[in-house]
This record gives sequence, C-alpha cells and structure tokens, in this order.
Amino acid sequence: MLNSEEYIEQAYLFQALLERLPENIPIQSVLEQVREETLSTTRLPLAVDYLLAELRHSGTMAPAMRQLNHYFAPFQTYLIDESENDRGRFDIRLAVEILRHEAEYRARDFSRQGLFLYQFESLCRNRLQYDPGLLAISEDPAYDNDWKEWILVIRRQVGIIDFADMIYIRSWHFIHRQQEGGGGPTDPTKPVLFGVREGKIALANRQKDPLFLFSALQRQLDYPEVPRPKPVDDSPRQIAQMTRRLEQLAQRLKLVEEEQRSGIDLSRFYGDGIDIPPLD
Repeated sequence: MLNSEEYIEQAYLFQALLERLPENIPIQSVLEQVREETLSTTRLPLAVDYLLAELRHSGTMAPAMRQLNHYFAPFQTYLIDESENDRGRFDIRLAVEILRHEAEYRARDFSRQGLFLYQFESLCRNRLQYDPGLLAISEDPAYDNDWKEWILVIRRQVGIIDFADMIYIRSWHFIHRQQEGGGGPTDPTKPVLFGVREGKIALANRQKDPLFLFSALQRQLDYPEVPRPKPVDDSPRQIAQMTRRLEQLAQRLKLVEEEQRSGIDLSRFYGDGIDIPPLD
C-alpha cells in the first residue's frame, strides 16, 4: 500500500487525463504536463517517465503499469489494459474516471469492503471479464490472505451462486442468526469479512439484480459509487449533416425552378474554352 500523498497525486493524474483527452490532446502531451505539475516528493513523476517511454515505444500504457506493480495496483493495470484493447468497447475516458474515484477513496480511510465492492461493481457495470478482473483484484495489496482467498472463491463461483448469498454467509449477521437459532457454532469456521449491516442488506437483496445490492450499500453505508458511461453529445455532428443536406436541397430546388422557367444553363458547369454540345 502507498501513502495518501501518492494516491492523491494518482487521482490528479487520472483527473488530468479525463479532462484533457476530450480536447484531442495526445496522451503523451498530457503526461508531460502532469509530470511538471505533480509533487516531486512523490514517486509519481518517475512512474510517469516510465509510462512516457512505453507510450513512445509501443503506444500503450498497460505494459509499463504492469512492470510498475509496486506502484500501480493490478486492478488499475487491468482497467487500462482493457481500455487499450482494440477489440473491446471499454473507453479509456471511463477507465481513468473509475481509477480517479478509486484513488480518491484509497487516499481516505477506506474499508476493504467498500474497495472490493467498488472494484467488483466496476466489472459488472462495464461487462468486463470476471476471471482476469477478479484475479487482478485478489492481487491488490489492500487485501490480506483471508480476503484474497475469498475473492478467488468468488472467481470460481461467480454466475453460479448468488453474489448476495456469498456476502451474507461471510457476514456477522449470518453468524448471529445462526447462533440465535441454536444451529451455529460459537466461533465461525471461516473468516468473517462483512459486518452486520452488510449482511442485512445482502439478505434483503437475495435473488435480485446485483446492481440493486450495490445501490443499497452505497445509500446505507456511503460506499463509493462507480461512474457510469456518459452519453456522447452528437448534436454538433448531426447539425452539420442537416446543414449540408439543406444546402443540397436548396441547390436542387434552384435547378428545378430554372428548368421550369427557361431551362438550365449548363455553361456554368463547364470550364473556360470547352464547347458545349448542342441538345437535340
């Protein structure tokens, strides 16, 4: 884990990419600007230098981030890798926005529960691959061995077992209900990863869309919300197309009017010195 200063500067890096990419500024130029703006007391300028070298060599950032696994978390690298995949539909602007929110959350007193649910919801909402995505999440240094083991279990069982059930049976709410009914052990056999409130919310959202579960956890426990794709404003392009079509229609109407009055003067369509063949 890095200190809060590093995550604050990472959030600034992703914010700069998010703001300046729509202006058609090359990523290399943005990184060069950010390198001068970030704190020299952090390790981000050195990481940006390495990213710039890889961009100039291969045109991508993910390989460099993978080499800097002591600085960038595997989940961060996975999102950038997916956004740079030519066959995918995951936009790099959405990827850096997700990473900005995650870095801001890491800079605060975050919880492992909130961080994991944020990362898992990012996979769900953007229809990313669960197998490599959950593997990258399990390698995050924010999680201890109990969490890593449980995430790898989810990696094998996702889509087979309801996600709300997987949270519920690892919560203190489940343990308390088992003990109250007299059918549960005094000490849980598996590590408990979620509290009572998470367990109650998971129980209330069994057999439902997982997005309802994420939304309830964000409302009740103030967990971070995953950014959603923003619709692209295509009105300028549509207005330009309509303007060209209106101009074409105006020209056609003008030709029709000329033909009805006295015929179309074809001489204006020929260059100088070209004889116009007579019309039979």
